[in-house]
Amino acid sequence: MSKMYDIIVVGAGPVGLFAGYYASLRDANVLLLEAQDALGGQVATLYPDKKIWDVAGLAGDTGRQLIDGLVKQAKRFDLPIQRGRRVTDLVRTDSGYQLTINDGEEILQSKSVILATGKGAFEPRRLQVANEAELLTAGLSYSAPDLAAFQGQTVAVLGGGDSAVDLATELASVADKTYLIHRREAFRALEQSVKALASAKVAKKTPFKVSEAVAKKDGQLVLTLTNPKDDQQSEELTVDRLIVQYGFKTAGQAERHWAINLDWDRAGLQVEDQVKTKQPGLFAIGDVTSYPDHVDLIATGFGQAPAAVNAAIAYYNPEQAGPGHSSSLDIQD
Repeated sequence: MSKMYDIIVVGAGPVGLFAGYYASLRDANVLLLEAQDALGGQVATLYPDKKIWDVAGLAGDTGRQLIDGLVKQAKRFDLPIQRGRRVTDLVRTDSGYQLTINDGEEILQSKSVILATGKGAFEPRRLQVANEAELLTAGLSYSAPDLAAFQGQTVAVLGGGDSAVDLATELASVADKTYLIHRREAFRALEQSVKALASAKVAKKTPFKVSEAVAKKDGQLVLTLTNPKDDQQSEELTVDRLIVQYGFKTAGQAERHWAINLDWDRAGLQVEDQVKTKQPGLFAIGDVTSYPDHVDLIATGFGQAPAAVNAAIAYYNPEQAGPGHSSSLDIQD
């Protein structure tokens, strides 16, 4: 019989890391599982140097700093974290839940489970040119994990959302010349991000799309920019690097294929009270969840994490439910 945990948290992105820490804070016997070799999820993989402004208490810390802080926080109670551990099935049992790891490599047991797996496997939305694959070795990329690598270069960022706007703004202080190319006149980023872009040394190319990209022998890229509404309006732009920030598409949650009966919709796993699934003792937090007016923000998941941990403890040990807060106590005269 394998060891029985109180709570197993699946997924070690920002939200899963915080849930694991909070469970340790409640003195639960907790285990955190991560399918990848690295911690931090999409934040660590896609935008480690991007400044984060929409999480309380973070005054422009980078994604890398956020993950480092969460890992440091988790180490306070020696939170056990296992990497390269993909949950390939989940079954409810009389005593809680049975988790199959890496297609049967190991079976784990837990009284309760918290899913923090995000949107599942992801890949970038590609540049729509015939020679896209060839350009990946000639200056085209879909992320910028190290801004210092663009020092002194001429860089073009393609896109109009938060990621593109923020990246272009950051690159302006590193690169020799920064362009931001967007197929519309207006950008779709947060209002304050658009204001920051306006004061940065970024040359905006709107409304344009990249209709062609040719790699030169000297390593530069020649981009043909075309007006989406008028093919006759075009111009050429020569850059050292092109970073496409069209966002990412997911391959769907692998959890959909687990044996356990759950309710899914196009947005994710349906939950009640933001964290409870239809199965007792099984909870979900962060981007994997779906409920009316849900917003995919790290801050949303940070709020859900303590709620899920407390609900899990109340499930397997009602006498330990809580904790209370001094401001919520009923003071008797």
